[in-house]
Amino acid sequence: MGQKVNPVAFRLGGTQNWKSRWFTTKRYQEFLKEDYLIRDFLTTKLTKAGVDKIEIERSANFLSVIIVAARPGLIIGRGGSGVEDLKKEIKSLLARKLKKAVKMDLRLTIEEVKDAEIRASIVAQGIAEQIEKRLPFRRVLKQTIERVAQSRDVQGVKIMMGGRLDGNEIARHEWLRKGRIPLQTLRADIDYAQVTAFTTYGTVGIKVWIYKKEEVVKKKEEKR
Repeated sequence: MGQKVNPVAFRLGGTQNWKSRWFTTKRYQEFLKEDYLIRDFLTTKLTKAGVDKIEIERSANFLSVIIVAARPGLIIGRGGSGVEDLKKEIKSLLARKLKKAVKMDLRLTIEEVKDAEIRASIVAQGIAEQIEKRLPFRRVLKQTIERVAQSRDVQGVKIMMGGRLDGNEIARHEWLRKGRIPLQTLRADIDYAQVTAFTTYGTVGIKVWIYKKEEVVKKKEEKR
């Protein structure tokens, strides 16, 4: 039986970087819970903004949250009012869940995604929206793969769906691939995302793999 591993976790430290950049031994559990609450809240609230990833950095005095989205204008709002509202909501959420006041300085940075059409998380969110509107899943699969594969930076794309597709009584998996997806090559830059679509007949799991390029690590020759 094949052993499955997350393509992003498999390449951490190589082609992929950590989404939480901090480390501590004394407050590890507390910080981990805070990161989970922040990501879960922002992912749920900013569904229409096309969030690609949420990165968190910490220091002794401040907490920095970096939101990378396809439509940053929906987050920033008029005159930056949306950012200030988000800060207040995050602080109140942490205070309510952790049952203590948040004293550290919270900083929000909004960045725009230039190549949103080939980001796995944004592509998966778009598929989920179409499935929730009851569009035929095979048409969604084919149209999405053709649109992503048109980019010159993409060498391969694979999409998998699982659940009661089109409302069938028996759940099953369907997938479609175009190009190469070298999952066992550590140098391969593979963007991966997993999203759940909530429909009237149950949930549909969506997985997207996008293979962009292969990172070539050049070793410096030692001078004798």
